[in-house]
Amino acid sequence: MLENYLPILIFICITLVMGIGFFVVGKLLGPSNPDSEKMSPYECGFEAFEDARMKFDIRYYLVAILFIIFDLEIAFFFPWAVALREIGMVGFWAMMLFLGVLVIGFIYEWRKGALEWE
Repeated sequence: MLENYLPILIFICITLVMGIGFFVVGKLLGPSNPDSEKMSPYECGFEAFEDARMKFDIRYYLVAILFIIFDLEIAFFFPWAVALREIGMVGFWAMMLFLGVLVIGFIYEWRKGALEWE
């Protein structure tokens, strides 16, 4: 039973050695000339002026959720389009239902003003 896991263990070991090796080679061979400009904190082009633990506006989270939803929608489109002939009309209408729910959610977010950034 254990010999079935040997290729996975070898793959993990090779991957770890390569990852650590590339990191070490990059650290040894890469140029390293830090200055005050490179070492300064960079966030949106200006210095931080408040506490890092400050609360974000809720619209930031809404936009992030919208991005995830529509990113997943695109991820579902490719396999659906490839297998459309095999799944037939049932698969087509299932995807239309899925898209309908997403469009209703998008319209709801739009009406609530989640996409307006004042």
